[in-house]
Amino acid sequence: MNAIVFLLLLSFFSCEEKQVNDGKVEITGNLENSRVGAVILSQFTDSRPKVLDTLEVDDKGNFSYEVEVNTPTFYELNMYGEKSIRLALFKEDVNISYDFANPESLVIKGSKDSQEMLKIEKLMEAYQAKVNALNEAYYKAMGENNTEEIKQIQTDAMALESNQSTEVKNVINSMGDSFASLAAIGLLNPKNEFQFMDSLVAKLDETYPETKSIIQIKQQLDEMRALSMGQIAPEIELPNPEGEIIKLSDLRGKYVMIDFWAAWCKPCREENPNVVRLYNEYNEKGFEVFGVSLDRTKEAWVDAIAEDGLTWTQVSDLQYFNSAAAELYQINAIPATYLIDPDGKIIGKDLRGPSLEAKLAEIFD
Repeated sequence: MNAIVFLLLLSFFSCEEKQVNDGKVEITGNLENSRVGAVILSQFTDSRPKVLDTLEVDDKGNFSYEVEVNTPTFYELNMYGEKSIRLALFKEDVNISYDFANPESLVIKGSKDSQEMLKIEKLMEAYQAKVNALNEAYYKAMGENNTEEIKQIQTDAMALESNQSTEVKNVINSMGDSFASLAAIGLLNPKNEFQFMDSLVAKLDETYPETKSIIQIKQQLDEMRALSMGQIAPEIELPNPEGEIIKLSDLRGKYVMIDFWAAWCKPCREENPNVVRLYNEYNEKGFEVFGVSLDRTKEAWVDAIAEDGLTWTQVSDLQYFNSAAAELYQINAIPATYLIDPDGKIIGKDLRGPSLEAKLAEIFD
């Protein structure tokens, strides 16, 4: 997933009464059953944590620290290397209480944005537990060479990712105009959630105008806009193995999967039999594949086509990741796919294995 910059630059204006933000926020708290070590406060700048100071905790577990906060900013409180708390601070003081003997005891009062951060933490904890369970089941199935179980786990993993995306968006929607939503936006896949992210960032831009990090995110989204769902897939014009220039638009009128691959790419080669099977099943119904190789030599490329039985359209300029098509489609890893409809609009991305099979069944069956 892409890193999201966590620093916001924003001037504070109060509607209630004329008062000036003094630029200071007090962080207080109480820790029970404290451990030996240090409580370290870090600030996120351009998504990287920078250690600010070590907080003094008295013998009763109390601490207090004043930090200058002139703009909405994200912080992390690392408590003895055992518990980390992410804070979103601007104009409100924050109070933290935690009992190391009870992992569920964390309470944050004061800063509403920091309270919103707790939603993200709980969401990620639940998601990680499910991922761990799937990983454990996967390794067990691999050890037993249980292909059916492996396939089911892969399907479950895709469903989990899809459900996670929905839950993240629900949490973001529940945050209103809180700048804490910027910490959650990085949990979304911009390839699949471009429209949601674009709308969210536009809303935040209205609430926090001229904010550096939001401007940076907008620029990133603008670069991706041409490849977002619903957009016309950019034209590709490259030679086939015989040297004839082939255009992607030559296949207009059919559902086309643009398949970025290479002879040297093991995951690509492992996926090819699945694509061959689905191509044979759905080609007569209107499914085509437009293979774009990122190989360096024609020999390797042509040999792989023959070995894997790839009978669909193949093109390449043999420029590796410097391929004109790879740069146009912002490809930095393969396999990578785009599915376009008969009008040339992008309707799917990175579909392969069970996800590709399910999408084609949805379209044709």
